[in-house]
Amino acid sequence: MAPSLMPQKAGDRVKTDRRDAVHLARLARSGDLPTVSVPKVDDEAMRALTRAREDAISDLKDAQLRLQAFLLRHEIRYVGRAHGGPAHLRWLSEGVCPPPAPQSVFPEDVRAVQEHTERLPRLAQELHEHVKAWRVSPVIDALQALRGVQFPVAVTLVADMGDLTRFDSPRERMKYRGLLPSEYSSGAPRRQGSSTKAGNPQARRVLVAGAGAYRYPAKGSRHLQLRLEKQPKVIQDISGKAQGRLGTRSRRLVARGKHANVVTVAMAREGSIVA
Repeated sequence: MAPSLMPQKAGDRVKTDRRDAVHLARLARSGDLPTVSVPKVDDEAMRALTRAREDAISDLKDAQLRLQAFLLRHEIRYVGRAHGGPAHLRWLSEGVCPPPAPQSVFPEDVRAVQEHTERLPRLAQELHEHVKAWRVSPVIDALQALRGVQFPVAVTLVADMGDLTRFDSPRERMKYRGLLPSEYSSGAPRRQGSSTKAGNPQARRVLVAGAGAYRYPAKGSRHLQLRLEKQPKVIQDISGKAQGRLGTRSRRLVARGKHANVVTVAMAREGSIVA
């Protein structure tokens, strides 16, 4: 059970084992005890690995921002096309700051960027190897048939959601991911606001990131076609139906003048029905 979600009377300052037992028995009889899912050992290991990858991405972005801010302070600008690529890293390794003091700071910032850049492929390789031996590997392959759901998104969804069969309805999956709209209604008027964001943040983040693909016209990319070729006809039909429905829904919301972020979150909420 979830102790933080158990109803508690205001002003109740007396706590004993007997009173707690009676309180739990009454809540269990009325069905007011929210249950929680305890993950298995291998599920928790995969969850730790996916979050280590997310931490590596966050650390890399922070290191890149620190290095970029350092170069801007000293009016050193890169004239290439893209930051973070091999050409940019070679340019950084050859760069030297003219002032004496920053000469020791600049190599440390460059080294931090290089270390985090090399860390990501290692974690991605470990993730692929562990998923092959995971019992829910077929579920991850099936989720990748959806547009915008690539391997990291599918693994993060399954690792953080756990057993998907424990949800009785799609609305419960939306609630767990924090994608349901907030509401403050009284009487006939219905007032809804932004998403509650009260669920699992990792699953919600990757699902919203993948839902951004439905802002564009429906078409099958080469990567999506390669993923679909490995799936049975039933999953391919579900993928095509979801792409058409979510694409149409996205265009209608945009035509109504909805903000792009609102449309993306709405697509993530609709995608919870399928994923």
